[in-house]
Amino acid sequence: MGIVIKNSKTDGLRSRPWAATFIIFGGLIALAIGTSLSVSFGAADIKLAVVWEAIFNFNPEVTQHQIIYELRLPRVIGGAVTGACFAVAGAIMQGMTRNPLADSGLLGLNAGAGFMLTLCFAFFPGLPFMYLILYSFMGAGLGTGLVYGIGVMAKGGLTPARLVLSGAAISALLAALSEGIALYFGIGQDLAFWYAGGVAGTKWFQLKVMLPWIAAAMLGALVLSRSITMLSLGEDVAKGLGLRTAWVKLLGALLVLILAGAAVSVVGAVGFIGLIIPHMTRFLVGVDYRWIIPCSAVLGSLLVMFADLASRMINPPFETPLGAFIALIGVPFFLYLSRKERRELH
Repeated sequence: MGIVIKNSKTDGLRSRPWAATFIIFGGLIALAIGTSLSVSFGAADIKLAVVWEAIFNFNPEVTQHQIIYELRLPRVIGGAVTGACFAVAGAIMQGMTRNPLADSGLLGLNAGAGFMLTLCFAFFPGLPFMYLILYSFMGAGLGTGLVYGIGVMAKGGLTPARLVLSGAAISALLAALSEGIALYFGIGQDLAFWYAGGVAGTKWFQLKVMLPWIAAAMLGALVLSRSITMLSLGEDVAKGLGLRTAWVKLLGALLVLILAGAAVSVVGAVGFIGLIIPHMTRFLVGVDYRWIIPCSAVLGSLLVMFADLASRMINPPFETPLGAFIALIGVPFFLYLSRKERRELH
């Protein structure tokens, strides 16, 4: 049964299972089409028949098969997976905090993960990717802790606007520290691609390390989805329904750190995915997070996959940074949400 919420902001909204089902199945078909296009298009255009042959009858002696298997398939899968991670992390954050501006990029997670990766590149060069992911999780936790700590200590409590301002300040601080360390240790070029954001360098071993973490976090998000729906009604309402809100928030925060940390360690500082997709999903399927989370995963994958494809098509054979491309969509959307939130507060 769908959950119905009626208040000043969500009057008349309800869950729409039929729309969610259409998005999931239609999105999976679109992902299959997008995968075929992404794998076939690049500096060396490859026919779809060759793509099909490389996937189902791989021949290591054929150059085009090597390009598909070693370069393009990891890139496409990495883009789809990280897009789902950012989108689901944003949905969880917005549901738990009831903050429409919540996003891993805006609240310091990406900058914290990047700062920790900078320390790894500077002091522990050649560190295995498994450890890079763990340090990325720690950095995401550091950034989030600093942002929430500043927001809580501020007079008047933790408002959505104050949370975003704290996130901007901490993100700027951590980014400046990262750049200073990069200049001092001469690792600026190593970090340049990470700052621009992109999936071009994704390798199979990275996917093998991060996929178990992501699969566990996605499953945890689905298990927690009903509790997140109750939290989105307000903490007092959730407690009245018997929900242990402290435990739900702790588990939700852990899931966000895993999802955002894993995604940042692979694609770099790509923001706004976790801001745009959950809003779009709620508009389409309603307010039930049992549908919002899987639909956000599908739509987030589609956004990154087709944005990466578009970034290769704008100025071939050169590539537009993925982070910059998504920011062209995300910044106007953020400004629109900020103005809308301000009008509702007044």
